[in-house]
Amino acid sequence: MSVLRVSVGQHSQAGRKRINQDFHGATLPDEPRLGTKGIAVALSDGIGSSAVSQVASAAAVRTFLDDYYCTAETWTVRRAAQCVLAAINSWLHAQTQRSDARFDRDRGYVCTFSALIFKGREVHLLHIGDSRIYRLHPHAWEQLTEDHRLRISSVESYLGRALGVGPSVEIDYRCWHAEVGEVYLLASDGAYEYLDGATVRQALEAHSEDLDAASAMLVSAALARGSQDNVTVQLVRVDDLPAVDANDFHIQRQHLTLPPLLEPRTHFDGYLIVRELYASSRSHVYLAVDQHSGRHVALKTPSIDLRDDPDYLDRFLLEEWVARRIDNAHVLKPHAVDRPRQYLHVAMEYVDGHTLRQWMIDHTSPDLDTVRQIIEQVAKGLQAFHRREMLHQDLRPENVMIDRTGTVKIIDFAAVHVAGLVEGTGTRDAQALVGSLQYTAPEYFLGLGGCAASDLFSLAVITYQMLTGQLPMVCR
Repeated sequence: MSVLRVSVGQHSQAGRKRINQDFHGATLPDEPRLGTKGIAVALSDGIGSSAVSQVASAAAVRTFLDDYYCTAETWTVRRAAQCVLAAINSWLHAQTQRSDARFDRDRGYVCTFSALIFKGREVHLLHIGDSRIYRLHPHAWEQLTEDHRLRISSVESYLGRALGVGPSVEIDYRCWHAEVGEVYLLASDGAYEYLDGATVRQALEAHSEDLDAASAMLVSAALARGSQDNVTVQLVRVDDLPAVDANDFHIQRQHLTLPPLLEPRTHFDGYLIVRELYASSRSHVYLAVDQHSGRHVALKTPSIDLRDDPDYLDRFLLEEWVARRIDNAHVLKPHAVDRPRQYLHVAMEYVDGHTLRQWMIDHTSPDLDTVRQIIEQVAKGLQAFHRREMLHQDLRPENVMIDRTGTVKIIDFAAVHVAGLVEGTGTRDAQALVGSLQYTAPEYFLGLGGCAASDLFSLAVITYQMLTGQLPMVCR
């Protein structure tokens, strides 16, 4: 199966200056980070008037390439990258405030920053300052970034935006679909002011299999043409892209056997089946005992009728993936095991209680304080999803459990939308209608996809139903 592959070449020289205030780097991770976070290439250029800007540019690139890969797998590239850059900017600005340069940004910890992140079948651009990113075409090259430089006269200008200038920062962001064979160039101003598309193509033709050598050739060309600044060049070529809508769930499925219907006292993958808890056209849920730990678990197996539907089976595996990435008292937890499995199933914590649907049947006229306490707990569970850029998308009374202590937990993650997984797969906007119609927000019916407010709409419907005993009326 095809995977994301790029070739990267880099070269930097101080040139005619004593100190190289440019800094660059790239991270090409293996799976699973390749799929969840992608490949990052970054360049930073310190301002020449500052004696410490080389510290700023090195910190910006190094910290970004380290911390971006530590962000949540569920986040989009945009959210993850901008959160990291906001933190970097705050640190740089704080360093300047502590130094003698706190009243003069031209002497502080200030630098430009430009980066490309290749994830799935998409390219993401982050940029601030006047370093540049280009895309090379057969007969031209296209500047993809905007110079954040204010020109006062033909000879005088200054950076209008850069990392470290102020306590907050605005980062340019763009995203587009990648194409196999396309080439990108990242360059500091000491390089791009002395290069053109023809020179870049010549370097690529001379060193098509060694982009480091091609980058060194471009740096030499810029210096030979009179560059008086530091010179840094990065080249990136897209060699291959993953299949549309590719993920690793189907790879996991290839190694697992589809389970049969289970009966009480059956021994199954290290569990002893006690009894069936729930059955529907989509799944079977059993109370089981982990024979290694002795703990009770809720064991979920896929529907017999849908075992030939690969999308359904991928979503089935998604439940456990989601559960392992949320740690909240009001969200169902996975049952942690480290032993290999033979069959396709999901093991979750067993909640000794009943669904909110059953609670509503038993409490037809609840008081407002009780309803408020239940809804508040559900809202805290939803907040845990939304903080990780996930949407539950199927919030309804059947998917809310209340245990014997009154603790409320959201269950059933088969319909969850994970922004970071959908990104780069070619299905970014394909949020199908997956929830129960009575609790689904209207934007889904219009094919617009959902947002955090869509889950809150479902919660509002549940609240109304708990207080009135009926669903809201539809106005026409």
